[in-house]
Amino acid sequence: MIRSAFKTLLSPIYTFLKDSRAVGIILILCTVVSMVLTNSSWQTGYIDFWNALFDPAGGHHYQYRALHLPNSYLLWINDGMMVLFFFLVGMEIKRELTVGELSSLRRSILPVLAAIGGMLFPALIFTLFNSGTEYSHGWGIPMATDIAFSLGILSLLGKRVPVSLKIFLMALAIIDDLGAILTIAIFYTPHLDMNYLLMAGGVLVIPILFNLLKIQRPILYFIPGVVLWYCLFNSGVHATIAGVLLAFCIPQDRIADLVHDLHDPVNFVIMPIFALANTAIQLPSDILGALHNDISYGIIAGLVLGKPLGIFLLSFSAVKLKLASLPSKSGWMQLIGVGLIAGIGFTMSIFISSLAYVEREHQIISIISVIAASLIAGIAGFVFLRLLKPVTPIKKSK
Repeated sequence: MIRSAFKTLLSPIYTFLKDSRAVGIILILCTVVSMVLTNSSWQTGYIDFWNALFDPAGGHHYQYRALHLPNSYLLWINDGMMVLFFFLVGMEIKRELTVGELSSLRRSILPVLAAIGGMLFPALIFTLFNSGTEYSHGWGIPMATDIAFSLGILSLLGKRVPVSLKIFLMALAIIDDLGAILTIAIFYTPHLDMNYLLMAGGVLVIPILFNLLKIQRPILYFIPGVVLWYCLFNSGVHATIAGVLLAFCIPQDRIADLVHDLHDPVNFVIMPIFALANTAIQLPSDILGALHNDISYGIIAGLVLGKPLGIFLLSFSAVKLKLASLPSKSGWMQLIGVGLIAGIGFTMSIFISSLAYVEREHQIISIISVIAASLIAGIAGFVFLRLLKPVTPIKKSK
């Protein structure tokens, strides 16, 4: 009887967590809770909890015996826990490249070109606003699309959006994530320690060899993976890149199980904690005045206008040049709607904000701008697609 009552009590929770919208809803709630706490009487204790350094003299590193480790809870989240997020994304990218929507040129050309347009145009728009200023380094912030939020919004539309369009958005967002990862590795690495970098390269050989030898036990990949993370953390390359590198070493036939095992911990534990820690920002008394800034103009215009514009123009060119075709049961208006929803940047955009700027003031403006842009893009995309009539396939005459 007790077991039955317990099961009845938890059943709605399990049902909610299986819903594709759950991740986005939880991230929104965590963001709201974090910003409320940060701008309440608890603000000092809440902000200090995430940002207080374990060793104030240690910069970003905490000396634990002979080890140099992250120096605050915020750094442990961004440099440590988020490795699992990037590991999960890396495995999804590998799966799509090998057996999924990106496994052949014909199937991948449209989302690949759309993703390139969706990264290039926001970066260019941001640069138009900020070229030659102290803010110019933030051009990578509006490049990213948040997979969880964008697919969550799309799922709210139910059958009004064909499955092919959801697959297109997922493939586009995955390529987008790959672009963001490369951007972080190449452009947001302030200094390099070649000794640690060479050690990281040597350690990476181990899981590569395991893969070539068809060794299946994940633990044998994770052990050198931890050493790889430590070497990259101390090399200057962002430590989360270790997750992507290790993901590409995992045997193909183990990826499905690992993705399944990591999906819930990453989406319902790590990402909410990331949202709580990274949106702990004290809002200025004049929010509109704070958004009256070249950083804000670049981010908001980049995500809200640059994303759909870049996605549409490169997709249109690919179709007209007969390099690709539109997703089935969809038209150009549906593609514009998906482009609007792709302007939801959140997780990766906030992550890049913390790397692009050292000054906390600039980080806060960036995060507020990403949240505002994501809200505008999500609502605009949802309303736009909601008002469209579903595309009816043309019946071929006999």
